[in-house]
Amino acid sequence: MLGLVETKRQLVTKFDIAKIWGNSCAGWDFVESNGVSGGLLLIWDDDFFKIRNSHKGERWLCFEGEVVKYNFQCAFILVYGAHDRNEKLTVWEELSYIAGLCQVPCCFMGDFNEIVQVEERRGTDSLPLSAEDFKHWIQDMGVVDLPINDRNFTWFRGRSCSRIDRVLVSLEWLEKFPETRLHGGPRGLSDHCPIIVEDRK
Repeated sequence: MLGLVETKRQLVTKFDIAKIWGNSCAGWDFVESNGVSGGLLLIWDDDFFKIRNSHKGERWLCFEGEVVKYNFQCAFILVYGAHDRNEKLTVWEELSYIAGLCQVPCCFMGDFNEIVQVEERRGTDSLPLSAEDFKHWIQDMGVVDLPINDRNFTWFRGRSCSRIDRVLVSLEWLEKFPETRLHGGPRGLSDHCPIIVEDRK
């Protein structure tokens, strides 16, 4: 499964999927960008994941279904967090609603545009109010913020760097896949490095 955030594309075609995935036989869906801002794309192998329901918001894309090999009902939710505090609160509220609607173990992944510890942003010695909001949301949702052990930051611009890309999973997810781990991939043209989620099961 592959999630792309901030695609800056208002339209995604089978030709685009074939270039990214290697063929056009994969399942996929997208949220269009707002002009050249935002945009989400999620691609999956139909032999790996069988989709049952899908839901979309302006800043998130949710697919509910089954991980075929393990007969595991779950939801993958790709997120592109807002920048403004009030908009962030709206996104957290929407994500809470969609997780409640799905009623299955969830994996939230993407660019959350927020830190949860001062060490996650270079030059910061205190958390902004939006970070406190985010920490409370994580606690209220009962999800686990998976650590990434091979780097401190995932976003870079000049001398600024932060860890704003993350994966959050429900406890039921970790019960099924206790060896779930994150590591960063090499950064190309993007100012973000890719996040790779693996399980040793």
